[in-house]
Amino acid sequence: MPREHRYYVYLLTNKNDKVMYVGITNNLERRVFEHKTKMIPGFTEKYNVNKLVHFEETNDVLAAIAREKEIKKWRRGKKDNLVVAVNPEWKDLSDGWFEISPFGRDDNGAIREGAV
Repeated sequence: MPREHRYYVYLLTNKNDKVMYVGITNNLERRVFEHKTKMIPGFTEKYNVNKLVHFEETNDVLAAIAREKEIKKWRRGKKDNLVVAVNPEWKDLSDGWFEISPFGRDDNGAIREGAV
C-alpha cells in the first residue's frame, strides 16, 4: 500500500507582520524550523521572516503547487484577508513546536554553523 504524502502551502511573516513569504513543503514542521533557525540563506533569512501565520494541507502535490502560485500572485491585502479569516490575531501557529535558543542552537543543542 503506497504511503500517503502530505503537502503544505504556508505563509510566514516577520514579527511586525510587514513582510510576507509564501512557500510549499512536504514537511511543515521541518521547514518552519529551517526558517526559524535561518538554516537556509535567502529571503526569509534576510528579512527575518519566521512567523507561521497560515497553512493549508493537501495530498495532491500539483494542487499545492498551483495554490502556492495562485497566492503568490495576489496583492498583499488579499493575502492579509486569507490570514485574518483563520488567524485574526496573526499568532505564530508554530508556537510551542520547538525550543530554539537565541544563541543559534537547534533543538538538539548543536550550534548552528555561522551562529557564533
